[in-house]
Amino acid sequence: MNVIFTCGGTGGHINPAIAVANILRERCPDSRILFVGGDGGMECDLVQKAGFMLETLDPRSFSRKLTPAGIWHNINSAVHTAVALVRAKKLIRKFRPDVIVGTGGYASFPILKMGTSMGIPTCVHESNAVPGLTTKMVADRADTILVSFGESRDHYKHPERVEVVGMPVRQEFIYTRKEEARQKLGLDERPVIVSVWGSLGAREMNKVTAELFRLEQDAGFPWQHIHGTGAYGWSWMPQYVEDKGVDLTQCPSITMKEYIYDMPTVMAAADVIICRAGASTLNEIAASGTPCIVVPSPNVADNHQEKNARILQDRGAAQVILEKDCTAQRLFDETGKLLESPARCRAMRRALLDMAVVDSAQRICDKVLELGRSTKKT
Repeated sequence: MNVIFTCGGTGGHINPAIAVANILRERCPDSRILFVGGDGGMECDLVQKAGFMLETLDPRSFSRKLTPAGIWHNINSAVHTAVALVRAKKLIRKFRPDVIVGTGGYASFPILKMGTSMGIPTCVHESNAVPGLTTKMVADRADTILVSFGESRDHYKHPERVEVVGMPVRQEFIYTRKEEARQKLGLDERPVIVSVWGSLGAREMNKVTAELFRLEQDAGFPWQHIHGTGAYGWSWMPQYVEDKGVDLTQCPSITMKEYIYDMPTVMAAADVIICRAGASTLNEIAASGTPCIVVPSPNVADNHQEKNARILQDRGAAQVILEKDCTAQRLFDETGKLLESPARCRAMRRALLDMAVVDSAQRICDKVLELGRSTKKT
């Protein structure tokens, strides 16, 4: 069976596709798998590291602003997307997929659009509580829409084609044990805090984190802190932290890196994780059962991160702080309160584990195989 996975932009779109592709490769070793993403995106690194073939297109995102700059941006994007659609059609004809699987990001639109128009069975996984722009644009033509949250059904015109499957996460998030992880990372007995603001990073929240480092230093480092700056933060944040009076070379309690590649191990070791509310991150947290403080990004379409976060909060699985209310002092205080309340942490952990769909990737793979069998019959 030939399968195209199309995704791009952030780890939250790419990693779920890789998780499903890995299971498909295990179940059907003779399958041919091709990833299609965007030029220069994270997929160029992550997909190749996972050992899959990758082709790239160059569609562009669209602006919702009706300013002259926004209009010009959209004209330029329309031209690039039109070119990408032509190339997508050629890729589909050459690879001859039995199934196309899209997991999000505007880079996935050309393949999904052309696949549905060419009659290729198509499966779209929407990780967020509300459908993104790409999902909205292809939902009416896709054979199946797979969602992470049951609350998402009401956002689709054809709920009969919507299935709740959760969000694929790597098996390591489920099975890595805390003691093993802490030993591997060389951590001592103090609590462990992990903070990360997405695979690209968030400038303002990285600034808040730098100030949090200073508060931890002033308090005598009551916990160990591992922070991922994201790609955009790495170029400036080390100097910014130093300007705040924190010398990381003399602070073994703080570890700062551009990207946390061993996140399953780090999250398993953590007592609290402070993060954004991307669907992939929240589902990884749920699978690991790590108590969390969530600061949704306000700079996303349809405010979907806050909607994701509120689902967890309503189930007692997370504490939510809006970015406009999030200061270093509040993060320091709320983290301390959470660590000082074992009962609250246990309740949060139970709620998170109850939400986790640990076989999500297997369920999506089942759907891919089902769609593939339908292709063979026609």
